[in-house]
Amino acid sequence: MSAKIVLANKYATGNLVYIDTNLNKLPKTLFSKTERKFINEELKNDRKMIVINQFKRYVFIQILEDKKGYIHQSEAMRKAGDSIAAQLNKQKQNTVTIMAGNRSGAALAMAEGMALGNYQFIQFRKDKSKEKNALTTINVVCENITPKDVSMLNITVDAVCHARDLVNMPNSHQTATQLAASFQDLGKKAGFEVEVWNMAKISSMKMGGLLAVNVGSPEPPTFTVMEYKPANAVNKKPYVLVGKGVVYDTGGLSLKPTANSMDLMKCDMAGSAVVACTMYAIAKAKLPVHVIGLTPATDNRPGGNAFAPGDIIHMMNGATVEMLNSDAEGRMILADALHHAKQYKPELVCEFSTLTGAAAAAIGHYGIVCMGTANDEVKDKLKFAGNNVFERLVEFPFWEEYDDLLKSDIADFKNIGGPYGGAITAGRFLNKFTDYPYMHFDIAGPAFHRTRDSYRNKDATGVGVRLMMDFFRHIAE
Repeated sequence: MSAKIVLANKYATGNLVYIDTNLNKLPKTLFSKTERKFINEELKNDRKMIVINQFKRYVFIQILEDKKGYIHQSEAMRKAGDSIAAQLNKQKQNTVTIMAGNRSGAALAMAEGMALGNYQFIQFRKDKSKEKNALTTINVVCENITPKDVSMLNITVDAVCHARDLVNMPNSHQTATQLAASFQDLGKKAGFEVEVWNMAKISSMKMGGLLAVNVGSPEPPTFTVMEYKPANAVNKKPYVLVGKGVVYDTGGLSLKPTANSMDLMKCDMAGSAVVACTMYAIAKAKLPVHVIGLTPATDNRPGGNAFAPGDIIHMMNGATVEMLNSDAEGRMILADALHHAKQYKPELVCEFSTLTGAAAAAIGHYGIVCMGTANDEVKDKLKFAGNNVFERLVEFPFWEEYDDLLKSDIADFKNIGGPYGGAITAGRFLNKFTDYPYMHFDIAGPAFHRTRDSYRNKDATGVGVRLMMDFFRHIAE
């Protein structure tokens, strides 16, 4: 974990952050006459964050804008927390105390932004001990924050950091087998069951989509089944999470044609990281929910006898697919996982995948494209969770008419739908393998950033984990 959040009774003598709308509450003895004059001048200039260097420590004054509304106010606090963490690390400061009166939401959001912004992926750096961020402890002093609130936040931040580590890991150190081993390690740490299927088991289960994508790879595929089933689960039927685990995607024989498009394809297993790390967080928090995670994993390469455009693939559910583009491989391996999920008779299946450039092109990295057959009540709960953590959901239409674009002359259907509605036809393809309430989340836009984006950092963001944890926390309550 990047930095630990601690619930404190009173502030220490070190670095301080004050959050409030009314600065008249600031201790009069805290600032010199010159500092108070500076603060007043900054307020006149409409500064939202004021920084006072008192030589032995820094004092940050954060103005809380109630007019923004809860969702945007919380996001502003997360970004402010990231900014403060960066300044403290620059000065090699290892602790800070957030003073927030009774503003629990603002305090927790700021602490979350600090901790997530403090994340680093430097394990392959020669001088990583010197480059490691100094900030280790974030104290929070707030009247109405409970130890449970802080524990839940620490668990969620820890899970997001694990997800980022997995997605940032290069393919040279993360085959499908190694990814499954990482999931097993998470299961041991958090207390959930993990079973990894090897090539023989996958073949016996006739997972034709996963096997077809894997044919061009020198590495075998895996299929990981994770389960957390507490005795006090509030749900009679399990929630199932499904995640795409393409550890590296060349596009196969339909080699990615766009310049630099292959550079970041180690991130094509981000969906599987959402699933495993959400399972980790749920189990760590001991939430009373029965959840199952399914992650098919392989790389997609053009070697050997790689599947070729025009091939007919026999899927696990017995359907045949005319494969016309091997770069539409994620839906092929997810289809088998979604069919396998039927045996659990699930309450809801949520599937996460970096599936289409069309989703990223439509809304950029600002949100998650979603669609599916779940009822409006479930969709509202998911959107509510997305707003709470600012991983906002944009629902695309899921009309049956899009199925016409997937019709094949020689097979039951084909794996691509043409140049229009690409994100939707991908979702409709996957829907053919379901018979339960289903939600598809295309995280191609927000899963991996080329430039730093505040507390989401550069590279892997861990998007989806906070969304699912907020959703399941409300289910549990």
